[in-house]
Amino acid sequence: MRCLAACQTELAIRMLDEILLPSFEVEFLVESKPLARRLHDSGLNVTCGDFKRTDTYLKADLTPGTCVVVEDNGRKSIRKALESIWDAGGTLVYVLGVGISHTRKREEELKAQFPELNYLALSELFGGPLLTEFSRSLTRLKVQQYQRFFSDADRVLILLHNDPDPDALASGLALRNVLRRNRQTAVIGAFEGVTRPENQRMMNLLDIHVEQMTAAHVADFDRIAMVDVQPHYFGGEIDRVDLVIDHHPEQSGYTAVYKDIRVDYGSTSTILTEHLRAVDANISERTATAMLYAIKSDTLFFNRQANRVDIEAFSYLYPLADATLIRKMEGAEITMERLDYVLKARQNGQMVEQVFCAFLGTTPREDFIPYVADFYLQLENVQWTIISGIVNDTLVMSVRNLGYSRNAGEFVRKYFNEIGSAGGHRAMAKAVVPLRNFKEKFGNLQADEYTDKVLALALEFLHEHQPNDRKLVKA
Repeated sequence: MRCLAACQTELAIRMLDEILLPSFEVEFLVESKPLARRLHDSGLNVTCGDFKRTDTYLKADLTPGTCVVVEDNGRKSIRKALESIWDAGGTLVYVLGVGISHTRKREEELKAQFPELNYLALSELFGGPLLTEFSRSLTRLKVQQYQRFFSDADRVLILLHNDPDPDALASGLALRNVLRRNRQTAVIGAFEGVTRPENQRMMNLLDIHVEQMTAAHVADFDRIAMVDVQPHYFGGEIDRVDLVIDHHPEQSGYTAVYKDIRVDYGSTSTILTEHLRAVDANISERTATAMLYAIKSDTLFFNRQANRVDIEAFSYLYPLADATLIRKMEGAEITMERLDYVLKARQNGQMVEQVFCAFLGTTPREDFIPYVADFYLQLENVQWTIISGIVNDTLVMSVRNLGYSRNAGEFVRKYFNEIGSAGGHRAMAKAVVPLRNFKEKFGNLQADEYTDKVLALALEFLHEHQPNDRKLVKA
């Protein structure tokens, strides 16, 4: 994100440089040429100009999405500087009070003329509130933009990935809330329905309705949004959407009017929690419960791909949610069918160098595969699990690891992206490959040969950039 800081003192400049980098791309604007030269020589991105002239900000490529910080040291000329910023198209304007004794009075004086500005005193910045305020303002701007874009549409489709999980279901519900729509004007849909028992239970307990879609149905909607998924997932059936909100690695090959993709977030529900908070939306108990359960589920209760923002979202949603309903949804996790596939993986699987690999054969439902992968990652001495099965003439592979070794998403992309769809994070990934494509590349393998082949690929991948004398120990 870009920030333009118009400052008179080196103290303010040094402080902003320390606080805002590396989260923001900061450019400093000063009026003193000697100060500009000194700061430039020390490595800062700085230019010199007259704060009171509109063309100063136009030359700095000021846009509505640029955060502007103006230092206020009590000089009256700040009003002319603010007028010039607004004339140049600035909308996210922060005034930083430096050496102002009566900050609240000063804030009231400036807001009487410029009601849209945000005022912060230097003493209030320690502890990180400036970065939080900027991030929330940028999120608010982004949300308001796509809210306006969707406002004139009669019918909106919120499309989820196949067999939606809690994060997709909760994100669909949350986006409908952000768009201020109901079930009739914003349909939550998926090409393949929900099959996992705990997800079906979540839908029933929270009254979430997901309509079965086809590619032909998509054309019937005025606006299309995707949450927890990107268009590449659908194999070319959809190459243009109006909005994408996702926490998976960004993919190419599609066009989106608006998108918010944050790969360092543990869930899409965390992103949408920030969207709801940015526009001060009222979050119902039902939506809060869905999102809280989704964050807990997607991060394995903060044991996988989670960071500070996920914890903050969880803390914000917790008092708004129904903990009893969450316990009921979690109660459907273990079934006899799933245990059958856990046993099948034990019988057919192999473990070499803390990598457990198993082929489940033909499975009636896709959810068995990630369940088995998550189950075996809990075993002692297991650091990677690679579990595969065939679902409707398609090979589905789930990869899990403990998060501190090589990247699971890189593994599936390296070997399977050219013949199917593959991607994910460091600790979890997925590949979906038409069975015909897999056979063309690797041959018509038997079940035990398949396990050997995939295990060999995994070890090859893990041994890259490692000493060649490492021995394989078969368990």
